[in-house]
Amino acid sequence: MLCQQALREFDAMTGTLREAGVVPIVFEDTDEPTKPDAVFPNNWVSFHADGRVYLYPLESPARRTERRLDIVEALSTDWGFHIREIVDLSMLEARHSYLEGTGSMVLDRRNHVAYAALSSRTHMDALAEFAQRADYEIAAFDSNDAQGRPVYHTNVMMAVGARFAVVCAESIADTTKRAAVLNRLAATQRDVIEISIEQMRHFVCNLLELATGDGDTVVVLSRTAHDSLDETQRARISRCGRLLPLDVDTIERIGGGSVRCMLAEIFLPTVAA
Repeated sequence: MLCQQALREFDAMTGTLREAGVVPIVFEDTDEPTKPDAVFPNNWVSFHADGRVYLYPLESPARRTERRLDIVEALSTDWGFHIREIVDLSMLEARHSYLEGTGSMVLDRRNHVAYAALSSRTHMDALAEFAQRADYEIAAFDSNDAQGRPVYHTNVMMAVGARFAVVCAESIADTTKRAAVLNRLAATQRDVIEISIEQMRHFVCNLLELATGDGDTVVVLSRTAHDSLDETQRARISRCGRLLPLDVDTIERIGGGSVRCMLAEIFLPTVAA
């Protein structure tokens, strides 16, 4: 029953994205092996404007079969994207070093900064390996939830759009680190919107800015996250893109991730380009 409800939420989400002018590319999961978290592809892959595709080391052995080269290849053969290189960091798993894609990192792609809350799923040496290969600066820190536990993924406590950033600054206990993160975000001329730890628990930071085919911008987030924002916060984000709330309550409750985790955005150049 829960699986069927999650599938209905997923199908409704893709339909809403299409209606908004976003073009989602959906790949069917394979029957074997079972991959209950395959709905969250951003943990195992990221796509970059220089034509590189990065594959990431995952903490859970049960999730490692989610990495599928057939999906990467289909983006080239069927969708016309140019892939210059596949950078496979999964070998770091042998060293018990993990970096779960754009869950572990929130990337400021314009300024080449990787923000990262360190945890059992986000290790400094794996982060350094990505940063060296992709030519990114690292902004790493510790972030904790209301119970004092490390926030498992950075995209739970931070989001970076083109003209705004949402961050749960109070989850960064070290005030020096907190100020450094806030100042770095503000220096990029973004509107920095702070949220509470309670709002973080409702996946407010697990949102993503997307471009439509008409050149407009939408900010997708869960209905839970949308309803947790206050009017002022909604208005500030809306100035940067139309808010598009999506109903993924079952996926959030059972899967532990939200809308941003369900989307692996594609920045690859096209072959024609």
